[in-house]
Amino acid sequence: MVLDSPLSIAAASLLSFAISFFSILGLIKGKAAWGLDHPNSRSLHSVPTPRLGGLGLLLGVIVTWVLFSAMLPGVVWISVGLLAFVSFIDDIRHLPVWFRLLVHSIVAIGFSAIFLLDAHGWVISLLCAVAIIWMSNLYNFMDGSDGLAGGMAVIGFGSYGILAHLAGNHEFALINSTVAAAALAFLLHNFYPARIFLGDAGSIPLGFLAAAFGISGWLDGLWSIWLPLLVFLPFIADATVTIIKRLLRGERIWEAHREHYYQRLVQSGLGHRNTALLAYALMLMTGASAIWAGSQDIAVQSWFVLIWVSVFLVLMLTSDIYQQHRSGRR
Repeated sequence: MVLDSPLSIAAASLLSFAISFFSILGLIKGKAAWGLDHPNSRSLHSVPTPRLGGLGLLLGVIVTWVLFSAMLPGVVWISVGLLAFVSFIDDIRHLPVWFRLLVHSIVAIGFSAIFLLDAHGWVISLLCAVAIIWMSNLYNFMDGSDGLAGGMAVIGFGSYGILAHLAGNHEFALINSTVAAAALAFLLHNFYPARIFLGDAGSIPLGFLAAAFGISGWLDGLWSIWLPLLVFLPFIADATVTIIKRLLRGERIWEAHREHYYQRLVQSGLGHRNTALLAYALMLMTGASAIWAGSQDIAVQSWFVLIWVSVFLVLMLTSDIYQQHRSGRR
């Protein structure tokens, strides 16, 4: 069934929300021992919590895409399925880092080769592949506080949906809106105090889709290449700056830690709830900026991205100075 109208978007979103909400509720009630996230020295939670909520989120999205005959390229279906499967195994068995990165790289290179190589050359294809790999992993890095990754998915894919709708591509708006709706269903279970986590099976595919859909919208002429960066900037800025700092200190960036800015906010006394609310405010502002900038020329969009990048750098620098000041007083 294909219903290319705002009504179809609403119906698909409602279906995606309902399937995800009740399937995630079932996962919470099941509490399978192999699906529990046990707290450790680097965790921000204190009790064992189910961590396979991403499976319920993806179930709602995929079933809705199938029922509404979403016209997605085969490589997207295969990529999401492969990433979800490998990440699910990692959630319960802990696969080697090199193997996970290899799978992420194969998926990213495959997507870029199919959609970008002929028309844009190997340099652009390689840059987009790196962006997909990075987005897949940074979404996982940023999934460490109640409500954070779910909120970014709601606002991020919701912004994509609005941008696609304004550009006249209602089918792509439907595809993105169903992801946002499923993420909202997950968020109702994940907001503080979280009863379930996204897990790698949810965060890795969501990161891939954030990058892949951002690139697809650019290739289809729905938005400039700058707008996806602006939409997901709160996650991109935190993860990128944190990883660069750890690299400069010679640390193993693939190891778990509690040095992301959102983690430091939680530990500073702000807590999960207030950290999430603060992050939502920033996400809404960057998302709204992207939607407004979508109707402007490329120069205005570029300036908007530059201004927002500067804002985040100032905020992170202020946080660093404050933390150093607190450490010096101890």
